[in-house]
Amino acid sequence: MTQAAEPLRLGEQHLSLHERVRAEIRRAILTGELKPGDRLVEDRLAEVYGVSRNPVREAIRGLATEGLVEVLPRRGAFVARMAPDEARETIEVRALLEGQTARLAARRRDPGMVHRARDILARGDAAMAEGRDDLLAGLNLDFHRVLAEAGRNSVLSDLMIGLRDRTAALFADDTPARRRAAWADHAAILEAVIAGDEDLAAQRATAHVLRAGEAFLGEG
Repeated sequence: MTQAAEPLRLGEQHLSLHERVRAEIRRAILTGELKPGDRLVEDRLAEVYGVSRNPVREAIRGLATEGLVEVLPRRGAFVARMAPDEARETIEVRALLEGQTARLAARRRDPGMVHRARDILARGDAAMAEGRDDLLAGLNLDFHRVLAEAGRNSVLSDLMIGLRDRTAALFADDTPARRRAAWADHAAILEAVIAGDEDLAAQRATAHVLRAGEAFLGEG
């Protein structure tokens, strides 16, 4: 059975706490565990992750620079909300760049990428069969990151990191029906990539992001 990831007890690990806490809070935002508008209470997060308040405070500051968290004077820190116009513009740019990412992946046709992508698709299908649609947000990110790695363009990958995270945070609060509809697109994208059809891969990846964005914003 597919299992949901438990919060890491970061204080029990001999790692850089600031970056580990930042990564764990980012994961919670991108997978929808923390939703837009949720308040980030330092004491509560410190207890959940088994750390002091200092690494939590530094993590929140770092996430604010990424646009994932908003810090308001005298009110505290909250998971950032995106205004409708900003959301639409961000989705449009991501759609364009995801198309180029898929085009490059189709050009390279890396066998390792194909294996990893198929594994992600299988895990997503299994999650849906078990009624664990909540796991699709994280698996969706994994799929697109695998394509980006396969394209072997570090400039494009760097551009996509923050952009993909911001739209992932936006879609994390999506409905199960829209998550399932968006998930079905991935197999078609991978099919075009495996075939080496650059134009079709780009077209499908771009349409995938735009379709998901239009469905979300149309009901937002």
